[in-house]
Amino acid sequence: MLVGDATAVFWAEKAVPLESLLEDLFGEPPKDDPDRMTQAVRALYESPESGAPPLGNEGTRFFVLGLSPNASRLSIRFWVVTTVGDLASNIRRHFDDLRIVHGPREPETLSLFRLLVNLAPQGKADNIPPNLAGDVMRSVLSGTAYPRTLLTAAVGRARAEQSKDHGPVPYPRAAMIKACLNRDMRSGRLDGKEMTVGLDQTNENVGYRLGRLFAILEKAQEEANPGINATIRDRYYGAASSTPAGVYPTLMRLKVHHLAKLENRGRAVNLERLIGVVVSELKDFPPILSLPDQGRFALGYYHQRQTFYEKNPVSEKEVG
Repeated sequence: MLVGDATAVFWAEKAVPLESLLEDLFGEPPKDDPDRMTQAVRALYESPESGAPPLGNEGTRFFVLGLSPNASRLSIRFWVVTTVGDLASNIRRHFDDLRIVHGPREPETLSLFRLLVNLAPQGKADNIPPNLAGDVMRSVLSGTAYPRTLLTAAVGRARAEQSKDHGPVPYPRAAMIKACLNRDMRSGRLDGKEMTVGLDQTNENVGYRLGRLFAILEKAQEEANPGINATIRDRYYGAASSTPAGVYPTLMRLKVHHLAKLENRGRAVNLERLIGVVVSELKDFPPILSLPDQGRFALGYYHQRQTFYEKNPVSEKEVG
């Protein structure tokens, strides 16, 4: 199967059902069968105890070879020797790490191609950074931390490029950032609290809190100016997520103006209280955020934005 600019060749020492599932688990589902990947993931999680067929003898050895062209030769990008049981466990962990709250019309599972193309400039497959796909595939198959370049690419795309409909942190980008941070924490690369599927009101990390705050300030602006074409995220997201001390004083002054314009005074009071809850744990606005904290900023922003689409948003329950 193709994995970005690499080709993965895989086989087991004897025929097992996991062989036929592997391409469906990582490939982009065909247009005439859009549910193929979802069905493959379901088969991966179903246990024989529930009546589902086994993926094969768990001790059966499984081999995956990653190849890429190099001038007139082939280069070995990765070589993974594992067992059916360990491979299935590692792939399940990958999908668990990606799990994050999302809209009802968005797919429950994301293909590796869909994740990587979301990190590429202009969303073009040709712009996926060289070697990234193969490095990510190796991490998934072996259950290790994702390559550092993955978080760098995701955070960089959030700062540099925004979707009109989904803003700087669309669902696939948020899922990948969450997965990177949590794997780094489990591997010992990074300290801190693991990121949750949905909004975590107890997370006191400064990056996460600032991301939540930015989402609330943007919401206040949107409600004060219905139909506005561009919000504060178009001008300030990049700076707010990397050098907050230079931006947030301005944003907090704008907030006063936006809340004053709201005709629904009860809503203005609720948003003001919610802002108070979020900033209560912030001692000051730091001059710079590290790369991991920029990732946490993106997730705080994404999680908080998602609550505004719920019928009974957590953000309003918080403040009564």
